Amino acid sequence: MSKKTFNVAVAGATGAVGNQMIACLEEADFPVKSIRLLASARSIGRKLRFRGDLVDVEQLTEKSFTGMDIALFSAGGSTSEQFAPIAAKAGCVVVDNSSAWRMDAQVPLVVPEVNPHAVAQYTQKGIIANPNCSTIQMVVALKPIHRQYGIRRVVVSTYQSVSGTGKKAIEELFNQTRAMINFLEAETRVYPHRIAFNCLPHIDKFLDNGYTKEEMKMVNETRKILEDPDIAITATTVRVPVFFGHSEAVNVETRHACSADEVRALLASAPGIKVVDDPACNRYPLAIDAAGQDLTLVGRIRQDESIPNGINMWIAADNIRKGAATNAVQIAQILGEHYL
Repeated sequence: MSKKTFNVAVAGATGAVGNQMIACLEEADFPVKSIRLLASARSIGRKLRFRGDLVDVEQLTEKSFTGMDIALFSAGGSTSEQFAPIAAKAGCVVVDNSSAWRMDAQVPLVVPEVNPHAVAQYTQKGIIANPNCSTIQMVVALKPIHRQYGIRRVVVSTYQSVSGTGKKAIEELFNQTRAMINFLEAETRVYPHRIAFNCLPHIDKFLDNGYTKEEMKMVNETRKILEDPDIAITATTVRVPVFFGHSEAVNVETRHACSADEVRALLASAPGIKVVDDPACNRYPLAIDAAGQDLTLVGRIRQDESIPNGINMWIAADNIRKGAATNAVQIAQILGEHYL
């Protein structure tokens, strides 16, 4: 990072992703001159630790961004729709983790290992969008393949942890699991069905086409990030009883022939990826191994024997870190180094 320092705001600071954003700013040694932690009125009076100091949580208002340079948002779509333009008007560049701005043609959708050049477009609205967590880890693995061989089609099934829903979902999985192992009735509040010892093929709202919003996010965001509207993509997203870490089964049909060994070598040298692929020793990406780190784990790389140019992969990553907070801080680092 340059020697320049920045006034940074974190909106939604008390949530799971907001907490992690604060931690990632520390871990990255981001040049923070001052930090402002923002949340709803019910969080007033709370204090959060940053670099050894306790910082008061302030109520998010229209005046919160005066004097701020960068704001990391993880406060939900409606809050971002309301406050991101206000922050931008105050001269504060917003990195937003919600879905509110992702498909806006004037807002760049950025994964730093994939399309860092897109950050330059922030000047159009003063907002940069953080992609969906499951999209982020997938495109980190897809980008080198697309660049080298071209991608014709992607079929993805996700196995997404409850932390993607938030703190209440984490508590619900814990409480349901505890209840069931003690032969008690499991209460269901967050999800429409019990999540403990179960899988729910239902993330976000169902749309008229039978897909969920989460599934269509992966379709539309991937095309935008890879800057290729012609890639055919279909997705099935599933919530599983895992606390942290999303996993994905990804089938890729390439435009040009490639072998599993070539893809394995290509991904091993790609930024942000760790290849974990030794089935003979039972080594492959696991959600529990991805949790707590920023690398995207890729393994089970093998030829799809049903089509001429097909590759199968298994991908795992920490949805709260690389899938949200780390990606946002990486975007802020690009802003600080090259644009502000």
